[in-house]
Amino acid sequence: LLLTAVLPLAAVIIVLLITWGISINSSVAQERERNPLAPTTSVPKCSLSRVCPPNHIALRIRSGAADIVGPTVCFDGKIIMSHALNNVGPGLNIAVINGETGVVEKSACLNMKTGDPKDILAHLKKIKRGMIVLVASFDDVTQKMTNEMREIFSEMGSTLIRSVKRRDSWVFAGRAGTKIKSLFEKQAVNDEKNNIYGGWPEMVEVGGCFPRAFSD
Repeated sequence: LLLTAVLPLAAVIIVLLITWGISINSSVAQERERNPLAPTTSVPKCSLSRVCPPNHIALRIRSGAADIVGPTVCFDGKIIMSHALNNVGPGLNIAVINGETGVVEKSACLNMKTGDPKDILAHLKKIKRGMIVLVASFDDVTQKMTNEMREIFSEMGSTLIRSVKRRDSWVFAGRAGTKIKSLFEKQAVNDEKNNIYGGWPEMVEVGGCFPRAFSD
């Protein structure tokens, strides 16, 4: 019974991921077909509905689905973390980006099940102030989560991290050490009555145009 329940779930999730990827590529192709001479900057990136204004960068973050399919992180029109790229895993999937240059300085999966809390905390503390931080949950992010870790995310602009509990879906984009409330954050609560993936809630995602530079 468990196997028959998991297989349809996996199939649905894979279809969702393929559809999202196709929608990104098709939107770009359609735009180029309408105006082949238009500069690439005129094409919405990361499957957004509009082109980002100057000094902003397109992003879209999608959480993992249950413990089957990992999250997807798109930044400036490029998928930088995904199940297909094999660079995501259970826990917190984080990309750290220099907003001024647009360079992805580092990306990592912080395993919140088997990882060492000291190593996880050290990784978070090394993120330089002002860096853009993109985060997507997969499976469960709370087993190794400490109050100090939650405080670091709060200082990045998260207002939901303190309420994230076991198996909640959570995505977030903020700026390290600035305490500026982020507009890019979403959470789906693990609730047996409302879960759509058995013991897990629905996927969540955020997308939009993030300010490129930071000034005090």
